[in-house]
Order: sequence, then C-alpha cells, then structure tokens
Amino acid sequence: MGLRAGEIVALNLEDIDGEAGKMTIRGKGGRYAQLPLLADIGKAVASYLHGGRPPCNCRSIFVRHVAPIRGFGSSAMISTIVSRALTAAQVTSARKGAHVFRHALASDLLRHGVSLEEIGELLRHRSPNTTAIYAKVDTVALRELAMPWPGGVQ
Repeated sequence: MGLRAGEIVALNLEDIDGEAGKMTIRGKGGRYAQLPLLADIGKAVASYLHGGRPPCNCRSIFVRHVAPIRGFGSSAMISTIVSRALTAAQVTSARKGAHVFRHALASDLLRHGVSLEEIGELLRHRSPNTTAIYAKVDTVALRELAMPWPGGVQ
C-alpha cells in the first residue's frame, strides 16, 4: 500500500471500513486519503486483530506486544521492527528502516511500466520531484534512454 511508518502508527480501528473496502490514512501535513482496502490486506489485518493483537482498550490498530500495551509512540518504532526483521531474515539492503518497503514498491512499479505520475499518486507525494527520485534506480530503463557515446563504446 506504500504507507509511511507514521501512517501505520496513526491507523486506528475506525480507519478500516471492511464493508466499503476502504481505509482512511492520516498522512503528512495532516492530510487524509481514502485508499482501497485490498482483499488480501483486509484479511491480514482481520487475522491480526482477531489472533495476533494483544487485548487492550487502545484504538490503534498496531500495538506493542509488551507492557504497557498501547499504540506505538512514533514511526521510529516501526523502523526498528523492520530493521530487526530484515536482519533476522538476512536481507541485505542499503536501507534498513520502514521506508525500504515504500521504496521497493515504487521501484517495482516503475520496473513494471507504471508511470511516475501514477506512483506519485499512490505514494501521496505532493510534488512530482519527490517521485522523480525513483527514476534514478531504474538503470535498465535509463540505459534505453541514454544516447550512444560519440566514437563508440567507452
């Protein structure tokens, strides 16, 4: 879904509307967005809420599993969880925090021919310049655009 760590921390139970198949995201700058709740994500969240989430009165969807049971205090905790999971899975990556998933999603979409404009819309970027950062990583596509070196291959 391309959520930022802060957006994950801010998710509350009332933000999920399973019947309508939508979820409300509180993004950067206090902006709200309604996103489709994909069936597999809805099932995963429901499974977590019914079997993986510790009992508590907290309205946050994702909560700590150690006392005190409450929502995460900051996005840094999400990045720490991701970093530990990547280390445990022996995944080597230049990026270690939660943003690695957002970056991987954008890069994968770009490799599959999705336009930068569409990626920017999905990631809820305000500026096309922010999304353009992901064009740098698609070296295969950039090679196709490169002009031949004068005088032959160098």
